[in-house]
Amino acid sequence: MSASRLRGPLLTRRRVLRGLAGGGLGTLALGGAGAAQAYRFGVTRHTRALPGLTRPVRVALLTDLHYGLFIYGGSVRAWVDATNAAKADLIVLGGDQMDYRADEPPTGLLTELKRLKAPLGVYGVWGNHDYGSFGKYYSPHYGPRRDDWPQVRESLRAAYAEAGVTILRNEGRRVREDLYLAGVDDLWEGEVDLGAALAGKPVQGATLLVSHNPDLLPDLPPGPGLVLCGHTHGGQIRLPLIGAPVVPSRYGQRYAMGWVTGAHGTPAYVSRGLGLSGVPLRNLCEPEVALFTLTPET
Repeated sequence: MSASRLRGPLLTRRRVLRGLAGGGLGTLALGGAGAAQAYRFGVTRHTRALPGLTRPVRVALLTDLHYGLFIYGGSVRAWVDATNAAKADLIVLGGDQMDYRADEPPTGLLTELKRLKAPLGVYGVWGNHDYGSFGKYYSPHYGPRRDDWPQVRESLRAAYAEAGVTILRNEGRRVREDLYLAGVDDLWEGEVDLGAALAGKPVQGATLLVSHNPDLLPDLPPGPGLVLCGHTHGGQIRLPLIGAPVVPSRYGQRYAMGWVTGAHGTPAYVSRGLGLSGVPLRNLCEPEVALFTLTPET
């Protein structure tokens, strides 16, 4: 599967501002309403049956933190506090944890993430902005490309592990006797291998797959019972009636946010995320910690 073939429109400052202007939201941006909405968040709660479970499990999804651009330790601290208060059994980070040139481990971010508590563990995947933070590609924000970006990626993976976060890159873990958690690399900047991620899936039991980018959904193989995604921010700026002028997906608003369906009828949830990209604004698109109560089929 070619990542470049599936690349959608980037959520850049220019594209967002063009969308704002086209939708008549310049006054909103100048008035600060969008900035005020950008840093308020909520905990959304969802209940869904997951085939193969023998007893319920609570899963918290935190995605698109974007630490380092418009987001700093105070915001992450509030998200961690809310997640711990929800008492999830399993915590998942959905990618784009970082959004800055990571010449050193993101100490402020990792200090807060280390406080996450879940009996089944804390896991995560990489997103496209993480790869920018590794130095894989040039941008005005990240600076020049680094030839040693793969080594940076692995050193950061080790730093996350020291903070209690296991990054899954085309691999999985049996986190409970009836639950297999799989995570794939980023669709745009990584190398997705769904076969490797699902290779350890047991014959019996439930399978939960985490993919930063929801554009993977039409190409899913049979097997995952539920997919959790981020990446789109719900469009970040949404307008009444028409939705988001800009969604970083080749499928437009099809996978912008909420409950959607992938190949083979696989249910998926696309989180609005927590952080900010392009501009420090949101409208009608509250950041969320998504909490799932997954139950056995009846």
